[in-house]
Amino acid sequence: MTDGFIERIERSFNTLAPRGEELVDRFYANLFAKNPGVRPMFPANMGEQKKKLLGSLVLVVRNLRSSDKLREALMQMGARHVEYGTKPEHYPIVRDTLLDVMGQVAGDAWSEQLASDWKTAIDFVSEVMLEGQRQVVDAASNAG
Repeated sequence: MTDGFIERIERSFNTLAPRGEELVDRFYANLFAKNPGVRPMFPANMGEQKKKLLGSLVLVVRNLRSSDKLREALMQMGARHVEYGTKPEHYPIVRDTLLDVMGQVAGDAWSEQLASDWKTAIDFVSEVMLEGQRQVVDAASNAG
């Protein structure tokens, strides 16, 4: 990740952050409307879940320059997602929904470049989380 890439992500997130609650509200509304099958994976009361998503976005943006620290946090996050029933096919659904909502919330500040940058960043997050999931699954199968 180049400095320019990271700076664009950071600047765009600074634009989105003041509307963070709206962002996560719209994200989950859109996610569940378009993919009702994933709704049972989430708690009935989404308040804490919405805080977790916003916190995860902050974690990623703040640690793009500290790849080792970010990687470890994402591996742990991916490992936790095993117990939620998250599957590899869920990641693109989440990514695409998040990108759509970011574009809606950012409005005129959103661009094709930002969409591409965020897609790259979210794909990186997904890859590392999936690696964390695989480690848990592999350890469980080797223990069994």
